[in-house]
Amino acid sequence: MRSFFGNQDKAGGSGNTTKTPRHSSGWAQLLTHLRANESLRILDIGPTSSSNINYITGLGHSVYMANLAEEAARPEWLVAGEPGEASHYDVDGFIKSNLDFSGRIFDVVILWDAADYLPEPLLAPIMDRLHEVMQSGGKMLAFFHSKNTGPEVAFRRYHLTDTDVVDMQLTGSQPLLHTFNNRQIEKLLEKFSGTKFFLAKDSLREVVANR
Repeated sequence: MRSFFGNQDKAGGSGNTTKTPRHSSGWAQLLTHLRANESLRILDIGPTSSSNINYITGLGHSVYMANLAEEAARPEWLVAGEPGEASHYDVDGFIKSNLDFSGRIFDVVILWDAADYLPEPLLAPIMDRLHEVMQSGGKMLAFFHSKNTGPEVAFRRYHLTDTDVVDMQLTGSQPLLHTFNNRQIEKLLEKFSGTKFFLAKDSLREVVANR
C-alpha cells in the first residue's frame, strides 16, 4: 500500500535539513491526550518523519502514515476526458489506494496542513473518509492557511516534540491550493461533533476536531 507505514521507520527523501520551531497550542492539547491514554492508533498525514514515528511509538502508541498531498500530485490520478472534455481525478481509485487501512480505526489523526495542498475534487471525499476511519470520540489536529503569500505557504514536514513546539522543515515543492477562513473550516469539518480553534501569530489556523 503506497505511503502507508505502521510502527516502522521508513523516512526518506532529501531536502533542506533546517528545522524551524513553531509554538502549537493544538499540538500541546493533543500531546496531553496522548500522554493520558494508552495504545492509541494514530494516523500521521504528511511527508514521513522518522522522529514522529519514534516519538509516538515511544509513548506506547502505534503510528501509520499517509503522504496525501504529494501523492495527490501524481499524474496517474488524472483521467483524460472525452474529446472536448476536461480531465478529471480518479477519486475512488485514490481513496482506495491511499486510505484503505484494512479495517483499522484510528483514535487520532494528525492532518497537519495537508488539506490546503489537496486538489479540490479530492478534498471533501478525503475528509469524509478520514471521518469514517476515526473512532467515535477520536481527535484530529489540523492546520489551515489563512493567506496564500509569505514563507508559511511553502510545503513543509512537521516534526513532533515533547513540548508545545513542532519543528517545521521545508520539503518538496507542492503549491498551496487553498486558504480557509473559520466558516469554511467549520463547513469542511461539519461531520465532526465539535471543533476548537486556537489563535496563532502566523497565518496558520489550528483546529482540534472531535469525532
